[in-house]
Amino acid sequence: MAVALTEHALRVLVLAPIGRDAATVAGLLQRAGITAAICADFTAMMLRLDEGAGALFVAEEGLFGRPLEQLAEWVAAQPPRSDLPLVMLTSDHPHRAVADWRREQVARLGNVSLIERPVEPISLVSVMQAALRARRRQLEICELMEARKASAANPEALVDRRTAQLQALNAQLREEMAERIRVEESLRRTQKLESLGQLTGGVAHDFNNILMVVNAGLEMLERNDSPERRQKLMQGMRQGHPARRRPDPAVAGVLAQPRAAPGDGAPDPAGRRHGRAAAWQPARRHPPAGGAGCGPVAGVRRSHELEMAILNMAVNARDAMDGSGTLTVTADNVVADTDAGDGPGAGDAGGHAHGPDDGLAAHAPRARGQFVRLTVRDTGAGMTEEVKARVFEPFFTTKDVGKGSGLGLTYKYGFVRQSGGSVVIDSAPGQGATITLLLPRSHEAVAEASAADGQAGAPADGPGACVLLVEDDAEVAAFVEELLHSLGHAVVRAASAKAALGALADGREVGLVFSDIMMPGGTSGIDLAREIRQRQPTLPVLLTSGYAGAGAREAEAMGIEILRKPYGIEDLRAAVARVRGARPDAHAPVGG
Repeated sequence: MAVALTEHALRVLVLAPIGRDAATVAGLLQRAGITAAICADFTAMMLRLDEGAGALFVAEEGLFGRPLEQLAEWVAAQPPRSDLPLVMLTSDHPHRAVADWRREQVARLGNVSLIERPVEPISLVSVMQAALRARRRQLEICELMEARKASAANPEALVDRRTAQLQALNAQLREEMAERIRVEESLRRTQKLESLGQLTGGVAHDFNNILMVVNAGLEMLERNDSPERRQKLMQGMRQGHPARRRPDPAVAGVLAQPRAAPGDGAPDPAGRRHGRAAAWQPARRHPPAGGAGCGPVAGVRRSHELEMAILNMAVNARDAMDGSGTLTVTADNVVADTDAGDGPGAGDAGGHAHGPDDGLAAHAPRARGQFVRLTVRDTGAGMTEEVKARVFEPFFTTKDVGKGSGLGLTYKYGFVRQSGGSVVIDSAPGQGATITLLLPRSHEAVAEASAADGQAGAPADGPGACVLLVEDDAEVAAFVEELLHSLGHAVVRAASAKAALGALADGREVGLVFSDIMMPGGTSGIDLAREIRQRQPTLPVLLTSGYAGAGAREAEAMGIEILRKPYGIEDLRAAVARVRGARPDAHAPVGG
């Protein structure tokens, strides 16, 4: 007969047929937390034994004249390591025959404990508790032995169970390893781009200083008829570099890596840029769709960046079609209703942007809102998955040597990221490519560019106001000073932030501080602006840089505009007008 820890395995069966002994004993046990069941007679006790019991409490008069051989057979039939305890309550009867009967039952039933009347309640409860503790250990050992016996009889089931456990653990470890590899790869990519940004930041700043000299010199040549003055300007320009007004895509790609510099917030007319870019003629193209109805794009630092991005996509499409194919350029307004992840690959931004051309499932960036969607489709060779995975990496290109810098798409990715948008590529070998730019749409009115723009918003005291120019590059400072003089401003020059603070402390009457961000001596233009805000909160400050880096965020937090190098005289005029027009009192002179 199998014994297990069932519902009735640890209950006490009480047999005391005379008087109220049974009810009294059961009550004592239940108050001690022991389950007790009263048996009306010997037959009822035997039936309940088969259901399960942890111990028996029997008054000896309940066994007199009963077929005790049944109880003896039940005890003998117990499995090994199972021995049911029996506690017998005896009377004080001195008869010799009764004593002999007791000794016979102890020998016959085995695990029997005798307690004599009268018995104290605490003694009764302690005896029963000890009996049940022993019974519990017996049953636990029996269960363990049965489990071992079953395992020995069926080793294959044990092996299968352990194998399944190991497989589950192995799958979990593989998932954790794959996640770790993905995170490490993402970290390596971020570190690579960050290192490239640190390397190219200074180079870009110096190169734009050279362009600043050339651009400013060219504008001053156009405005100056004095041979001596023109000769001096030419001399300064020869020390620069014969670059044109607009940097080529390779330079723009360097500037876009990898930190996202915030835009100046001025909306750019996407439709107009789209129309201008579409004037380039591939082997065969469809007319631009939707360009005229597009809203302006928000957050573009300079409007030519958008034009460069569109031209770059068109040039890549032309090269991919190898002189024969169809190029389709579209632009429309869409509403992005997804907040997918950001990343430079197809599928990195899930969801759809819904617009007039729902045949194209363009993916949206993480932000929700209204966007301008610019799409370039070609019927060229298409891209493999390996190429798509690396297409935005700096200096990666599939073109022949000398035919591509590997920075065109990198620039485009950086430009779109800076503007708060996303780029998605949909391409497969032999099926062409579709590149989609999603750029935040602006609801501000687009200002038409003209020479009068800077003058229209200038305050009445703009010309003639003294400008404190803080620039460590002497050649750049000389040409910027000429530009400021041409705009009618008096100029005080300082080669460092420390010198600029000294000039302000001397009590000079200054109407504007115009400072480069990257300065020598450990104090940047951002630090200078912060110090000026503390000393003279109403003094207007305008910053400039060829590569603002992290300083752009700090300047934006302080509400200070950054004029990007290289800039022309009209750019400078407009920036000065905006900054001086925004100060609390544009007409009050500010001293040291």
